Amino acid sequence: MRTIDPGAIDAAAATRFRSEYDYAVWEYLRSAKVIEALERAGARVGGRVLDSGCGGGGTALSLGEEASLAVGLDLDGRFFGSGTRLRAEKQVARAGFVQGDGQRLPFASASFDLVLSHSVIEHVMDASAYLRECHRVLRPGGVLYLSTAPFLSLSGAHLPRLRVPVPIHLLFGRRIAFRTFRFLARHAPWTLKEQKEANTFIALAAEGKEKEDDLHQRVTLRRLTDWTSAAGFRVVREERHVTGFFRALPGALRRLLERTPFTQDVMTGHVQCVLVKA
Repeated sequence: MRTIDPGAIDAAAATRFRSEYDYAVWEYLRSAKVIEALERAGARVGGRVLDSGCGGGGTALSLGEEASLAVGLDLDGRFFGSGTRLRAEKQVARAGFVQGDGQRLPFASASFDLVLSHSVIEHVMDASAYLRECHRVLRPGGVLYLSTAPFLSLSGAHLPRLRVPVPIHLLFGRRIAFRTFRFLARHAPWTLKEQKEANTFIALAAEGKEKEDDLHQRVTLRRLTDWTSAAGFRVVREERHVTGFFRALPGALRRLLERTPFTQDVMTGHVQCVLVKA
């Protein structure tokens, strides 16, 4: 999938939690941005590809249209019934799925030319082990695409957003913020900006369940640099996307904040890195 269609991506994002299949469709559409980022860094999208933490499987399928082989791996096997269905619809013959742990990959060393880690590292129990495995299964000179967001940013917090934009996690800490949003999802969902099909808190509350906190890593930009370097990767290109409020600040003030560890984590809504196995 190479065509970036912002309207289609936004529409799919608004309904992505309706089902695992809808989530896979959103991933498939969004993957065009991943391919574009790789090519901006001069990386070839081809050969043997692993999507380590593939979720519904949509990104792996998109890359399967470009590669000789694409494998999507997920610990929870979310691709069952979603990625497999979409694979049949898109007729992607060079893609498959494996249920497994990204911290103990069931593949031989130097098996892949490209490994993807799209919004995964914040959810793993051991970020260092996960990155070491990504490094191990890459051939020498192989490429890792990694995207995430600092946990202090609105995107990286993985929390709903209030209709009145108050950063609860910054004011009171993540634990209180998480409990607050679980309460609001049950008792006052109208206070939240994203509604049921784009909000797991509300979707689960409607089923009589509560959202569990699956954010296991407190990602910061500094930690991310340390993790990837220790695992044996060299940065080819890093792109930091500043959230809308901070983009409106005067240039000199914005540059100052971007150099300060705490504020750069708050204002960075998304970071994507293209790294090479050193």
